[in-house]
Amino acid sequence: MDTPITRAEHEEFCRRMEAENKRLADEDKRQNRRIEKLEENVLQIGELTTSVEKLASSMESMLKEQEKQGKRLEELEGRDGEMWRKVMGYILSALIGGIVVFLLAAIGLK
Repeated sequence: MDTPITRAEHEEFCRRMEAENKRLADEDKRQNRRIEKLEENVLQIGELTTSVEKLASSMESMLKEQEKQGKRLEELEGRDGEMWRKVMGYILSALIGGIVVFLLAAIGLK
């Protein structure tokens, strides 16, 4: 342990340490790039999650509005059918009334 190392051994040790430090620095750069990409992905996933939540809310609102419109459409269709039935009832009543009047007039004329 008391024996000193030679200059060549010291320089070789320095070169190896510098090479190792460079390798570690390169590894740090690669890891930092990977971490940055992961952070970007996490941010994009967060934005996507927010967009999906907004979309779900919009779809829910659209469903409620569509249900309301469906009810209103049924009412409108029911009104048309109801009006048609009333008109047909009036026409049928008028025809029956006309036939009755005709029969009464025919009986009264004889």
